[in-house]
Amino acid sequence: MKEGKGSIKEYGWYGSLIFEGEYLNGEKNGKGKQYDNQTVKLLFEGEYLNGKRHGKGKEFYFVNGKLLYEGEYKNEQRNGKGKEYDSNGKLIFEGEYLYDYKIKGKYYTNEKLEFEGDFRYDKKWNGKGYDDNGQVNYELINGKGRAKEYNEYKGYLKFEGEYLNGERNGKGKEYDEKGEIIFEGEYLNGKRK
Repeated sequence: MKEGKGSIKEYGWYGSLIFEGEYLNGEKNGKGKQYDNQTVKLLFEGEYLNGKRHGKGKEFYFVNGKLLYEGEYKNEQRNGKGKEYDSNGKLIFEGEYLYDYKIKGKYYTNEKLEFEGDFRYDKKWNGKGYDDNGQVNYELINGKGRAKEYNEYKGYLKFEGEYLNGERNGKGKEYDEKGEIIFEGEYLNGKRK
């Protein structure tokens, strides 16, 4: 049975380090670091309880090692306050999570506030959307209203139109990176009709 603090190391199939940290009663308990089996890149650093991520921690992108998420966990899921970043290290969300879903907070595009309010299953639900100058340009109430969506990596407007239940529903337009309309028409449950 694995037991100890700070000095326990676990190795994977290829003989590479996959975990180092504290164990109690044969399970990860306390602080620890999880690594990828093949690349030995750090994937998670934080607190564990009974073998699961629990407490404060940080997740990292597998490809480039940049910070993906920092915040609170409960039973392996994001729960409580946290911040999420894109693969370039730019903040895209800060707020509260419940069972791995965003529930309340601020959503950013190119480090500018794009939406602030409540989320339902990670979809914008109640709140206000902002333009590049920080002015309110749309509002959603119970997932309904007019909304704009931006590409979270490049920041261009990719959709504007009607929302219902947190999804594209009704009339709308989609745009490419150059601002050209690539689709104009009706949506139903988030999909083109």
